[in-house]
Amino acid sequence: MRDFYGLVGRSAALRAVIRKIEVYGPTGAPVLITGETGTGKELAARALHACSPRREEPFVAVNCAALSSELLESELFGHERGAFTGAIRTHKGRFERAHRGTLFLDEIGELPVTTQAKLLRVLEEGVIERVGAEQPLPVDVRLIAATNVPLELAVERGTFRADLYHRLAVLRLHMPPLHERLEDLPLLVAYFLKQLQQKYGRPVRGLTPEAIALLQSYSWPGNVRELRNVLERVYVEATGEVIGRRAFEEWVEERWRFFPGAWNVATRRVASSPLVPPPPARAALPALSALSEAAAAEPATRVDRRPLAVRQAPLTRERIAAAFCQTGGNLTAAARRLGVHKATLYRHLKALGMTRTDLEAMAQAGTVPSESGHA
Repeated sequence: MRDFYGLVGRSAALRAVIRKIEVYGPTGAPVLITGETGTGKELAARALHACSPRREEPFVAVNCAALSSELLESELFGHERGAFTGAIRTHKGRFERAHRGTLFLDEIGELPVTTQAKLLRVLEEGVIERVGAEQPLPVDVRLIAATNVPLELAVERGTFRADLYHRLAVLRLHMPPLHERLEDLPLLVAYFLKQLQQKYGRPVRGLTPEAIALLQSYSWPGNVRELRNVLERVYVEATGEVIGRRAFEEWVEERWRFFPGAWNVATRRVASSPLVPPPPARAALPALSALSEAAAAEPATRVDRRPLAVRQAPLTRERIAAAFCQTGGNLTAAARRLGVHKATLYRHLKALGMTRTDLEAMAQAGTVPSESGHA
């Protein structure tokens, strides 16, 4: 198992991330980290800091979405005593606290436009101004930003400054979602179980192969963070030294209860998240509560290890075109309707030799059949 500052795995996708961190770390250039929620963007930022000449200096993290626009400016740049009601003392902002070190701005896409202008000045001139101050203060900070929404789209919509985007995205690092590196899942399970043993002081040696197969049949919309939380839940409930597939029975049922179609996913899902979470392969878990350990070992009841896209109805030209048409030409929404990740849809389009232009032509020509007729 390779544990690179908390980034665990041997998959090609993760190895590519680690190689970039090793190259980017020693530089002082800004880095923009992209990826879905829970993929480990802050771990990557800490690894960049640990690989840099600033490793002995502070690493300061700020979640831009967790603070109001009024409070965020004071948190970033600080304020002088009496600058506003309640400012009873001088306050050092995160930039000052990160002086000579690294400042990590998570969810940078949530930064208000007015604060974006001040951040741009810091990047260009290396100075900050506390709220209520008259004199600028020099700061030496390596800036790393992260986002789970496409900043390019925010620039196009006018909610994110193009000049700031170009200053932030000098170097880019994309964190792959867990469903694209499922071969790392057993290593992650072992890593988290070791942490949980230290936390709770109870020995749990591992998961059965059937339990691992079950976890690998799920698409993990919450990524590595969701995996860790699920493991902690079953660890706390476990009574033996090995956790079997049946320990996940309640969790499987919950995932199916909240599967799209069973609840109002359109209003509850974060609009920026392209992934509709197919739950674990329930069809491969007949009556989990009634299974005995002997029955669970029978081939007929084993978890289907094939990729989700294989187990679903095939993505034919007609199904893709129908979904494209029914979602108004939105490929992200079309992927969601088909129950696959957008990247999976693009791979199928490439394999079928189709482009967006082909889909638009089919829609305009009226040759798109009903999607339900091909499901």
